[in-house]
Amino acid sequence: MNEFQIGDDVKVFYKTGAYTGVITDIKPAHYLVRVQSVDKHPDQGDLHNPKRVDVPLFHERRALAFREQVNIPFQMVKKFDGSHSDYEESLRTAIEKLKTRLKEDDSLWAKKSLENLSTLAEEYFQTK
Repeated sequence: MNEFQIGDDVKVFYKTGAYTGVITDIKPAHYLVRVQSVDKHPDQGDLHNPKRVDVPLFHERRALAFREQVNIPFQMVKKFDGSHSDYEESLRTAIEKLKTRLKEDDSLWAKKSLENLSTLAEEYFQTK
């Protein structure tokens, strides 16, 4: 039995990021969620080898976009009672939180992650 209905506000966890959004459809094994704000920016690098840089490809992991629709397994969806933050403001805050955490880590992974985040921030917030 599904815990949520179409139109419900939810917090979702996708890969290593977290977002708030609205359920737009219910499928047999997942909810389709429209992203409204970023709660936690995804970690950088290889999901299967976390915190390692000696991998074939150190992935640049982007946050899901504003109003992007994403399939989220039922168990990765939680109730959200707050109001959705402005997407761009929430993205800036999430990046700054991640940068702060990474600056406290002296590992090669943290340094490479900071490089990726700098590139991503330039792309996210370039003047239109």
